[in-house]
Amino acid sequence: MNYTLDTNIIIYLLDGKLAERLPNGEFYTSIISKLELFSFPDLTPEKQEEIRRLLNITQQINLTDTICAQTIELRCRYRLKLPDAIIAATAIVRESILLTNDSRLNRISELTIQTLSLKI
Repeated sequence: MNYTLDTNIIIYLLDGKLAERLPNGEFYTSIISKLELFSFPDLTPEKQEEIRRLLNITQQINLTDTICAQTIELRCRYRLKLPDAIIAATAIVRESILLTNDSRLNRISELTIQTLSLKI
């Protein structure tokens, strides 16, 4: 199986908040997730390295004309924020399951979503 990791899943994984392991498969990350992760203020060098290590085991997907077109369609149809639309479009174009805990993305009929349990 192929999975695209939403930024929130990556954050939960890095912070040890996931109650379950990631499913077996190949993982993609959107360039947008990389931008979001490295844009947090006050990131320590250790946290930056942890992010790098995690991203290195995924295939980074850059913006393509196809992803841009899908992003525009999703933003217009579902009124998504740009980062959410790009990540959703990446999953759709890559024909992968989006691992996310963002319930707002459930309304996107073109998207296959899987949520992961969090520790209480």
